[in-house]
Amino acid sequence: MAGSGPFREKFRQRFADANRSLRNIKRDDLRSVMTGRNAAFALGAAIVVVLIWILNVGGGEDPTTAALRETGASSPSAIMEEMNKTAAPAKPSILDASAEQIEREKAERRLAAQADKTVQNPNFDESIEVDISTRSVAVTSAFSGQRIIVFGAVHNSHQASAEQGLYDVIVVLEGEKSKLTSRRKSNVAGLWINTQSVEFGDVPSYYTLSTTRPIMEISTPKVFDQHEIGFNHIRIESVGTNASKLPQREQKTFREAIIRLKAKEGLYQRKPTGVEFIGRSLFRTSIDLPANVPIGTVVARTYLFRDAELIAENTVAVELERQGLEALMYSFAFDYPLFYGIFAVAMAVGAGLAASALFSRASH
Repeated sequence: MAGSGPFREKFRQRFADANRSLRNIKRDDLRSVMTGRNAAFALGAAIVVVLIWILNVGGGEDPTTAALRETGASSPSAIMEEMNKTAAPAKPSILDASAEQIEREKAERRLAAQADKTVQNPNFDESIEVDISTRSVAVTSAFSGQRIIVFGAVHNSHQASAEQGLYDVIVVLEGEKSKLTSRRKSNVAGLWINTQSVEFGDVPSYYTLSTTRPIMEISTPKVFDQHEIGFNHIRIESVGTNASKLPQREQKTFREAIIRLKAKEGLYQRKPTGVEFIGRSLFRTSIDLPANVPIGTVVARTYLFRDAELIAENTVAVELERQGLEALMYSFAFDYPLFYGIFAVAMAVGAGLAASALFSRASH
């Protein structure tokens, strides 16, 4: 306690000096502090804080979900809710199919993606012609998504007007398929780590479903299974020996996780009333490709239904291609990875030195 006296005296002295300094501040000094670069920094910080507060306050809705809602697409939760209500019956696993059957189905899908395809039911005289607003989308460094329009006409249409509702149209936009692994995290000794994983084959990179009305009011699950129409009917099957050991219920959980995460990213969308008829035979739908849509071929499959029966279908394709600086940097990174790494490090060092020189000059 002997040292408390000098400490208390020093604290009083510092407090008196600070009080004296505050009293000696003049208006001109305050004006100079609140102008120039200091004021600019203070104003900028205040604007950033206000923007963060505005964007986050009450923000129960994910930005991607909000963007989908504005375009008329269903939210990820609505997609999962519909899947649970209209759960499809268990389908045989891809492991039970023969290798020849799997390869044949893959070849058919590739063929459909490479060229336009039109199919007509011989029991009906109607057919459809379909086209798309663009057959090629340039993906550059400034790509922020693009709206495409799928439109067509029903030949030999028997409905008197659009209000009659004799026909239903389903438009499916599907990206290229690839393998994807779904992982489950568990709490192990206080740490969340991956404890289980299931690999799935032929997972669409992008999938959008646009219909004239809710899909289950149009036709039967058997038809949807056959043509992979709807999130419950996409052929996303588990592969590998680990998956065969899991019960069907566990595999379904992992499968639903993939669809839920894809929907949250805006890559899986649903527009239950996105297709509209214009007159007795013309129809159209607009679909927004998100900025994170994978590069490659996107196939637009259009199905025409009457009295729950599929009477015609048509397939067109859209190519998403890298162009400009995006294509140049992509080729540089994958064709010359060593030089790309050296270039990236050099750019980072150069930017740091330039920023240091700029701020040191400004401070003087």
